[in-house]
Amino acid sequence: MQQSMKLTENAYDRVESGKKTIEIRLFDEKRQKLNIGDIIEFSKLPELKDKIKVKVIELHKYKTFRDLVTDYGTEYYGHQKDKYSVDEFVERCYTTYSKEQEQKYGVLGIEIKLIS
Repeated sequence: MQQSMKLTENAYDRVESGKKTIEIRLFDEKRQKLNIGDIIEFSKLPELKDKIKVKVIELHKYKTFRDLVTDYGTEYYGHQKDKYSVDEFVERCYTTYSKEQEQKYGVLGIEIKLIS
């Protein structure tokens, strides 16, 4: 199965460089359909012209962003180790997703490998 998702320019560049190996999303209806081995085509915001494909190699389901980031650290998201504290990283997640969304759906760490 192949899914399409959008990434900010910064996140896209970190995936493309191979530095970012886990993408964080809500475990909403769309992400509940993901399986190991699926392909995700990421499109770079805002124009959506640049695209890369990754393979899903693992799915990490958690209740909260804090739990996921605590277990894996920020370097899996393409940041230098200790660039952000867990609290700072979680607050950055809340600029995209609300605490209510997190509570409703839980979160998913999508471990990925660049394929093109």
